[in-house]
Amino acid sequence: MKTLTSKRASAVAAAAALLGGLATATMTTAPAAANTTAAAGACTMSVGSITAAGDIANTGVTASSPIKSTRGAGPHLFAPGLAKIASTWTTTIGVAGEDTTYGEVVVNGTLYYGEYGHDSTGKPTSSLKSEGVGYQGYKAIESSFYWGKTVRGADYRLRGDGVLYRFANKQVTRYPGYSAVKTMTLISETQTYDTFLAVTNGGALYTIHIPTGTAAPTVKKVRTSTWQNFDFLVAEKCGTQSTLLTAIDKDSGSAYLYAVGHANGAATVIQGLGKVPGTFKDPVYYLHTAEGTPSLFGE
Repeated sequence: MKTLTSKRASAVAAAAALLGGLATATMTTAPAAANTTAAAGACTMSVGSITAAGDIANTGVTASSPIKSTRGAGPHLFAPGLAKIASTWTTTIGVAGEDTTYGEVVVNGTLYYGEYGHDSTGKPTSSLKSEGVGYQGYKAIESSFYWGKTVRGADYRLRGDGVLYRFANKQVTRYPGYSAVKTMTLISETQTYDTFLAVTNGGALYTIHIPTGTAAPTVKKVRTSTWQNFDFLVAEKCGTQSTLLTAIDKDSGSAYLYAVGHANGAATVIQGLGKVPGTFKDPVYYLHTAEGTPSLFGE
């Protein structure tokens, strides 16, 4: 198991070279509620998905009033019905105008690194590379990537029995005890920790704060109930320290948008923005983002 996907690993050097020329973003000291409310109106996100037919799709969601959404079709990459879960997929633009979108996906128990896009002539390109077998029943896979004062990354895999694995710096760390987690999404990737927002089978909402060192994760309850119908959470940065969250109930085909303040346990401000237009019944959902987007900072 490699520590970072190929594209993100190559981006480490590029990001490090850019650091000297980039000003550090100023973090607001305003209350989380004010920051979330002010930022939410301008925030957007791209909710990626894999259809039952094995096609890529993307739904752009804008936190306007009313909420706007636009669905776009992508290439056919997988055999029908075999894709199970996916990490964030990231789009990068090359110097010759080529574009590549890359990420990881579990297909029928095998973990793949995938790419699709266009070469410099506009010709479509795509590839899938196996990264290992034995992923039947896994609940989540994700990769964090922080670039700021330093550059670092980690890969996470949540096994069906509740064991959470972190792969970082050629080391594997095993965290048991997460069998109650139904789904989770990355909301922070900083120099010293990563944070996931997780829904349990019973409908509670938690943050899982994972230090980059040897300390154990810290779990905080954010809400006690009412989230049990959601099968997927998709999160994107909103403002400087908040999160735009799309919560998807694929059984009903419904998605709801939330503005989440900087996470602080039960004191976290969550503003329901309303139902997202459209039908959300695809088997797999994930964040689709762009390379160079500032790292998540939702906690």
